[in-house]
Amino acid sequence: MKNYKYFISLFLVVSIATGCEKFVDYDPKEDFQITADTYLTNEDDYQKMVIGTYSPLQWLWANPVIGDIASDNSVSGGENATDQIGFQQIDDYQANSSNANLTEAWRACYEGINRANYLHENKNKLSFVGKDALYGQVYFLRAYYYFELVRMFGDVPLFVDKRLSVSDSKKYSRAPKADVYKQIELDLTNAIAVLPNVNVEKGRATKFAAQALLGKVLLYQGKFDAAATMLENVVNGPFSLVPNFGNIFLQAGENGPESVFEIQYSNASPFYDWSNPGRGQGNLAVQICGIRNLTGTSPYSSGWSTNLPTKNLADAYAVGDTRKAVTVLDIEAYKTANPSFNITYTVAPYKNTGLYNQKYMPRLGETSGQVELNYLNNFRTIRYADVLLMAAEANNRATNTPNDSKAQTYLNRVRKRAFGDDLHEIKTTGTALRQAIWDERRLELAMEGDRFFDLVRTGQAAAKITGFTVGKNEIFPIPIQEVDISGLKQNPGYN
Repeated sequence: MKNYKYFISLFLVVSIATGCEKFVDYDPKEDFQITADTYLTNEDDYQKMVIGTYSPLQWLWANPVIGDIASDNSVSGGENATDQIGFQQIDDYQANSSNANLTEAWRACYEGINRANYLHENKNKLSFVGKDALYGQVYFLRAYYYFELVRMFGDVPLFVDKRLSVSDSKKYSRAPKADVYKQIELDLTNAIAVLPNVNVEKGRATKFAAQALLGKVLLYQGKFDAAATMLENVVNGPFSLVPNFGNIFLQAGENGPESVFEIQYSNASPFYDWSNPGRGQGNLAVQICGIRNLTGTSPYSSGWSTNLPTKNLADAYAVGDTRKAVTVLDIEAYKTANPSFNITYTVAPYKNTGLYNQKYMPRLGETSGQVELNYLNNFRTIRYADVLLMAAEANNRATNTPNDSKAQTYLNRVRKRAFGDDLHEIKTTGTALRQAIWDERRLELAMEGDRFFDLVRTGQAAAKITGFTVGKNEIFPIPIQEVDISGLKQNPGYN
């Protein structure tokens, strides 16, 4: 494939951080290229290579944005119809094979896979204490990258034995997604067998993170009994719901008791490269959702008014649901309630809703260097509340051992935190309970990137999303380079 030439050169000028720095901090300047003959000669080399395999997770900053913009949760917003054009196309259901955001998702995932495969190739080159657990992280990451690919694009090229070179461009066709899911399950099963329950360095994969991801993968395939069994491990794990929902998304709330897995971002190595803005260590998704030309003394920083929550989402929250204020920021209401902040701002010029993504709103003091490119906010990839709701759905939809009582219990734990009481419990069963769980996922996980994929996998997308075409829009177009150069077959309905 065309972009596989990028996969051979890995960023390996990496340091394992201590103190308040995150283990993913590294110098993004590539000073040299490596080969297996001159590298991977000691444990430290392997440790650095694994950190390099985590790095492409950071480059997937746009994927959560896509998961909401493609749904009924948010609109693209921005300065005009050509601002963040990739998001505009996805929002308008006019995405094509040249879409830059989709191309970057494809490229970043396969770069991560190629890095994992490089380590797999050299697994038996050296023995050291803890190697099996380290490789558990490698297989978790490969599974994560393939899961992102298969749920976005459907059938995708599948390779696991080696990293690809440019000469391999046309050797691989698209594997059926069932085969891709089978490999994901295998990688996660292998990871679960060797990963520790806890990793000292926050952000590294654990056994519980692998079990949660495997439960999600099984849920996506309709393997509800197996999903319920797998997720039960995490439900009974060392996690808890943070009492104050809003604290989850503060800097102080990163890697907290509700965190099962987070993608780590950092502002420790300021990034200035506007030619490739999403490939630093900072979370660009934070910058794009901020309020345009914001001034005053509020705790927020200015941004680009993209990924704006819809009124439909705001109206979905019941009175008393504390998640609404944490998820959706009504800037005019906030300005009126806080006159001492002397807030001024520019109304989002395009598709303005008056609402902003509060969960990932840019805040003062959380960036550095080229400020737009270096926000430190982690992405909360899998939260305990998500696990509870997945487990609730799996128990409700199980074929052999359905358990609506357990499903209600898990669902109502999430609702009790949201409302602060026991007065909002769901007591229905069967299909009504199922719909209640699906609705709760929207309210709990809004602006966290799962909404589009939840609507697709549950068959609700056509009824909920304007412009959605059944038989086409369940997946996105394959990047044009892979069609033209690698000869991959395009998804139906796209050009």
